[in-house]
Amino acid sequence: MKFDLTATDPKSFARAGVLHTDHGEIQTPIFMPVGTAGSVKAVHQRELELDIQAQIILGNTYHLYLRPGLGVLEKAGGLHKFNGWNRPILTDSGGYQVYSLAANRKIVDEGVTFKSHIDGSKHHFTPENVMDIQRSIGADIIMAFDECTPYPCDYKYAKDSMQLTHKWLKRCVDRIHSTEPKYGYEQVLFPIVQGSVYKDLREQSAEFIASQNQPGNAIGGLSVGEPHEDMYAMTSLVCGILPKDKPRYLMGVGTPENILECIALGIDMFDCVMPTRNARNGMLFTTEGIINIRNEKWKDDLSPIDAGLGGYVSTFHSKAYLRHLIINKEILGAQIASIHNLTFYLWLVKEARKRIEDGTFAEWKNKMVKIVSQRL
Repeated sequence: MKFDLTATDPKSFARAGVLHTDHGEIQTPIFMPVGTAGSVKAVHQRELELDIQAQIILGNTYHLYLRPGLGVLEKAGGLHKFNGWNRPILTDSGGYQVYSLAANRKIVDEGVTFKSHIDGSKHHFTPENVMDIQRSIGADIIMAFDECTPYPCDYKYAKDSMQLTHKWLKRCVDRIHSTEPKYGYEQVLFPIVQGSVYKDLREQSAEFIASQNQPGNAIGGLSVGEPHEDMYAMTSLVCGILPKDKPRYLMGVGTPENILECIALGIDMFDCVMPTRNARNGMLFTTEGIINIRNEKWKDDLSPIDAGLGGYVSTFHSKAYLRHLIINKEILGAQIASIHNLTFYLWLVKEARKRIEDGTFAEWKNKMVKIVSQRL
């Protein structure tokens, strides 16, 4: 895996680059649709590729390990063959799911014991077996096993958790370097910076992660309830420490405004369930602002969902029709809204890339933040 930095913005820390993988190139900055259980909810792979123009999607280790299970995935030849997606895949290590299962897990130095949310069965994740599981799933980019700290958390908890994440990372690196990739293509590890909202911990963690010299690096433990100002401050701090010649991935972020602001700070890769989750509830992100399609004002609005965005669903269907589907809980409503929102997110990062390349990103970003945040 190779990362080429192709342009930088003169008035911010925004960058454009190309990440080369065995399943194709990824032009950054990029947004990665979340396909937790091997599927981006309500979206076909064909739509992901041709309409949304996604370049990479996510799978989740915890969910795929439980269902369909590694036996099925290995028999299929990995997740790419199983779900028919032939572009890059990144897998989250399951650390976030373990964090969200606080009542059903126990964390020790060795790893994490947890109960399945499906049937209550007991399972054990260690840094080593999580690397093996992600190899079996078939990810191009494998995330290190970490503990995601909650917000708020006290300094001692954040420090102990960060140190545990660092110990686990050494074991992840050892395991990746002592095992072979599966299915005949390269699989690489991205470590994760932790440290909650404590400046000194984030500095320590970023320096430790950078010292591991892996092909890319991630920032975790943000967008978990902290104020946006704290998220931006920690992101800026960490971007100043992580190497410039490697891609930087901010996990679980976020709103269109968050993405634009964090691109300006030097982030290259994003993921979030927001575009699809909010779509299913009738919230649309558009080139003119945010629409709650359930509102009465759209009942007889026969204009396209978003003429300025382009793409099939956003220009073919009207706001009134989509509102009708969503209000009636028609499955097609969730499909149209999900495709639209993801198309918007991919359009947004593509536009950001263009502006970085022509040197106008900072001005454009300041204007766009206002537009994409306003309620229509």
